[in-house]
Amino acid sequence: MVERPLTGVERNFRDDELIVSKTDLQGRITYCNDVFMRVAGYQENELLGAPHSIVRHPGMPRCVFKLLWDTLEAGKEIFAYVLNRAKSGDHYWVFAHVTPDMNASGQVTGYHSNRRTVERHVIPLVQGLYAQLLAEEAKHSDRKAGMAAATNMLLETLSAKGVSYEQFILGL
Repeated sequence: MVERPLTGVERNFRDDELIVSKTDLQGRITYCNDVFMRVAGYQENELLGAPHSIVRHPGMPRCVFKLLWDTLEAGKEIFAYVLNRAKSGDHYWVFAHVTPDMNASGQVTGYHSNRRTVERHVIPLVQGLYAQLLAEEAKHSDRKAGMAAATNMLLETLSAKGVSYEQFILGL
């Protein structure tokens, strides 16, 4: 798949709509609803089996996804503000609630994500934080070291505020 250049155009969806997807344990899409397909600009056959990172925007710090995956792998839910990239290169903001799917034995079998619209006043706050995290990631020639440094920066910021990640996100 060829990535198209960023357009700077924001896509929107209605407040009463949810973007929904499910993935397997490796993050490959196993289900996507019509709203996801419409907003992201993909057909179902392009999304099913593709890594969910197909909609990853370069303006998203890698450390936020590390936190997301670490939380999910611990069997916990997570909320996050995410900037996504549509197939066209357009972008769209979502407030994501991601949970592990479990079978009757309590084993994680995949992940479920519901995404809502973002309240506009939150975007500049999140963009400021993400810009700092991206700058920290970029300071390091080794991507893993950059992600680790940005993760530490995020955790130190939260500690200084005396809040958990979830308290911070839900308090915006």
